[in-house]
Amino acid sequence: MDKRSLSIAGHRTSIALEPEFWAALETMAAEKAQPMAALIRDIDEQRETANLSSAARLAVLRWYQTRLDQA
Repeated sequence: MDKRSLSIAGHRTSIALEPEFWAALETMAAEKAQPMAALIRDIDEQRETANLSSAARLAVLRWYQTRLDQA
């Protein structure tokens, strides 16, 4: 697990994810031409779970599912 700290809506938070999920989030952010903090903020605003780490994992899963569906 890698733990990273960032600011969301003016407050500091930490997220712990496996390196593979961080790599996928970095790819997602690059594809959207936005900083990682902006991507995590978007995930935070749209999440349906109480846990931000789980929401980030689900966002990665959905992103890959969308890419597979388009192939």
